[in-house]
Amino acid sequence: MADMLKVQGERLQWYKDELLHLARDLGYRLLPAFNTTSGLPYPRVNLRYGVLSPNSRTGTELDTCTACAGTMILEFAALSRLTQETVFEDTARRALDVLWEKRQKGNNLVGTVINIHNGDWVRRDSGVGAGIDSYYEYLMKAYILLGDDTYLDRFNAHYVAIMKYISQPPLLLNVHMHNPTVSIRSWMDSLLAFFPGLQVLRGDLKPAIETHEMLYQVTKQHKFLPEAFTSDFAVYWAQHPLRPEFAESTYFLYKATRDPYYLHVGKSIVESLNRHARVECGFAAVQDVRTGRHEDRMDSFFLAEMFKYLYLLFTEKRDLPLDIDDYIFTTEAHLLPLSLSTTRPPCPRNATVRRPWAQQGSRGTMLHEGLAEEEEIFTRSCPSAQTLFPNNPTFPYTIRDSHKHLPSLGTERLTLFSGIELPLHDTRAEPLEILKHLGLTLIPLSDGDVHMAGAQHKHEVSPVGVFTLKFIAELVSPPSKEPPGLSPLAVQVISPPFLGRMVLTAGPAQFGMDLTKEEHGVKGSLVQSEPYQACSTIANWEEVQGKIALAQRGGCMFAAKARNLQGVGASGVIFIDDVEGSRSEDMVPFQMAGDGSTDDIVIPLVFLFWKEGQTLLDALAHHRNVEVVLGAKLFLLGEDKEESPASQKDASELPHVEQERCFRGGWDQAVMEEASLSAPDDSWQPVPATQEH
Repeated sequence: MADMLKVQGERLQWYKDELLHLARDLGYRLLPAFNTTSGLPYPRVNLRYGVLSPNSRTGTELDTCTACAGTMILEFAALSRLTQETVFEDTARRALDVLWEKRQKGNNLVGTVINIHNGDWVRRDSGVGAGIDSYYEYLMKAYILLGDDTYLDRFNAHYVAIMKYISQPPLLLNVHMHNPTVSIRSWMDSLLAFFPGLQVLRGDLKPAIETHEMLYQVTKQHKFLPEAFTSDFAVYWAQHPLRPEFAESTYFLYKATRDPYYLHVGKSIVESLNRHARVECGFAAVQDVRTGRHEDRMDSFFLAEMFKYLYLLFTEKRDLPLDIDDYIFTTEAHLLPLSLSTTRPPCPRNATVRRPWAQQGSRGTMLHEGLAEEEEIFTRSCPSAQTLFPNNPTFPYTIRDSHKHLPSLGTERLTLFSGIELPLHDTRAEPLEILKHLGLTLIPLSDGDVHMAGAQHKHEVSPVGVFTLKFIAELVSPPSKEPPGLSPLAVQVISPPFLGRMVLTAGPAQFGMDLTKEEHGVKGSLVQSEPYQACSTIANWEEVQGKIALAQRGGCMFAAKARNLQGVGASGVIFIDDVEGSRSEDMVPFQMAGDGSTDDIVIPLVFLFWKEGQTLLDALAHHRNVEVVLGAKLFLLGEDKEESPASQKDASELPHVEQERCFRGGWDQAVMEEASLSAPDDSWQPVPATQEH
């Protein structure tokens, strides 16, 4: 862009590649992230210290999301072609090669989270939203920018799979990559709103119009797109951080159809922003679309993308200072010139996919990834609206009109799950609602048992009948205490009078510090956050600083709470369940999910059910100082020690012992001092547990 302005002769005549030199320097600072066995990058890299340096505070991560690993080819290829240094494009391409190789080859779906060292899938749910979105986007745009057929072939293979398994027009529901006939959840996240725009780039207008109209109906109902919403448009996650994806798709659909309807959609976006998000110093994210409460946050993508797409939507082409059709948008809406495709590629062609027309004797007849010849022609062209809908200028209206009453579709879909392996904790659908659709009713009895009654439907051989039996079997079966790959954590209370005898089972987070890598755990004193839910500005920030905060679940996402508390200096957070009476011995282990952009959260985070949380709150109420250690249960209990049966005593029932009397049995003042967590410290070790509460 700087070169273009210089060539035009009006601005930047002094420019001599200063920005390119800075970009090259940044590129080399990012490269250490790719130093893994597989070639997939670490999710974080310290621009000063790299990845594995003791000062980097990174390098312990085991996995990354598919989009994180697959969304660098545009920027890195541009850098390579502008500097003629092959290492950037080659590195980004190698990561894409790994993702392609690790796809489910029977259906061409990929998962959401992958191990960066061995390439194993950690999360096998497949969709087009958070965690995967821009991987698909960059395959298509890499072909447009670089002119390499390999990227188009891969995108088309994935796209066929998406339309076959994930697309349930107008919905886009996640499936299991190894069993794609199963929809594993009944909700969608807002990041999938980019997908209609990507479909426009491919030339597939009908499903793009359908999905966009569905999203517009959601925005009309809630003013904005909630972070997640169900198939019947109910709020699932209420936040709206001013994401631009819906505006992006609106712009591309208007550009493709020139239908004034999309100008009205854009107008509604502007009006909602001004009415519900504008504040004195700009625009604030919405913490809850149901109440309109704001969050003290305005992400960079709001300025980089939202305003840009809205400006382009309403601006005539002649008023732009450049020909926008000569550029491709990155995922952050930055412009890269299409002229890069004519620049000599610095790295050799990587023909990992054998193109269908290259197979001998198959011209006009062969099938590739399930595509017939007519479909193959379509996938390798960019048809105009006139070609797709000849002599039909009202085609967008016709398509939209059939989706005006979409909310009535959502509840019916719960009965259409065609697969059998449908784990309850993955669907997040309400069990009673599913049973109702199956013709079954649960009747509570006075002795605490439950009687199941229902119509005598004959489902013995039907898919619904088989699903009914499987679902009921899962309802009545005892929950697994420890899902595969979930390392249990613990909170050990080490201050007097507990002295390590109280150990509470805790659940991990998918973000923040990895406590399973901290042999000695993380030690700190407890303080209750004010407000308790920690969804807004922390009032007692001076008390929280340097301590482990207690915060209640609910009100906002775990990531938002963690950011608020980390921002005021908390050394860790213990989240406590808001469901009264819940306790670890009765519940399936709980793992906290992030919001899709949690690389900034580095403090340790654990989750306690209500009963265990009350134990800590009681201890804090009765003792001046309560110190705990957060860590892996294996480390805190010792590999050769077994847990004792859980005690039934609350903290208030334990004997009150004066602090001075607790320094006995080899304990000294070092116990009460801060232990260094950057390296093992032999001056302090947690007391092996004898009881778990």
